Amino acid sequence: MARETRLNLVSDDAEAEREARVDLAAAFRLAARHDWHESIANHFSLARSPDGRRFLMNPRWMHFARIRASDLLLLDAGDEGTLARPDAPDPTAWYIHGRLHAALPQARCILHVHPPYATALSTLEDPEIKPIDQNTARFYKRVAYDRDYAGLALCDAEGDRLARVLGDKTVMMMGNHGVLVVGPTVAEAFDELYYLERACQTQVLAYSTGRPLKPIGENLAGEVAGEWSEYEGFAAAHFAELKALLDAEDPSYRD
Repeated sequence: MARETRLNLVSDDAEAEREARVDLAAAFRLAARHDWHESIANHFSLARSPDGRRFLMNPRWMHFARIRASDLLLLDAGDEGTLARPDAPDPTAWYIHGRLHAALPQARCILHVHPPYATALSTLEDPEIKPIDQNTARFYKRVAYDRDYAGLALCDAEGDRLARVLGDKTVMMMGNHGVLVVGPTVAEAFDELYYLERACQTQVLAYSTGRPLKPIGENLAGEVAGEWSEYEGFAAAHFAELKALLDAEDPSYRD
């Protein structure tokens, strides 16, 4: 009986690992389709241990549109020899994601990209997302703003600094750089990223009119943000529909 229980646990672990890889691979493919990625840069990761220190991440310099579940690297944030190996990940990816996973175990999935509208907003003197519609109000008082861009993240100290800036927030506008979102699952992090870019698009387009913005009142903005957070099941359903589209058109991400 004990042996049967052990075999079931191994089987369950393997299935969970498989599902994690498939979901993260889907996120890469979908980000490419939305044109949020940049060249062969940017990076996503997903924690695979309770403390977050073991995590999946994309291999070095592979285009998001080609990434498959089997391509993902399984890394350990405490492994100091990671970058010395032939299959080492991109250094900036390692220093950002490794340090965030080590410091913030609640940040299970971490998505970092340079989407056009959010990145454009991050370059402004005032990069704050204003509550001017339903989507922008989703992020009211839920965003960390990094105003101290220091170049490429090429050391532990920079990753630790970003972890401190993010804190308990789920979104970080990285000044003069891009964005980073976190979530408990790939689906929730991806949904957050989707609506973040939509919100930034709305705000950039509103700015482009040259007319004054008309923000929603603070109390109502807070209520709308709360309503978004209580919309249970929406993110999972959104991501499942997007995966269904991938499955119909190009299921190779599952390989």
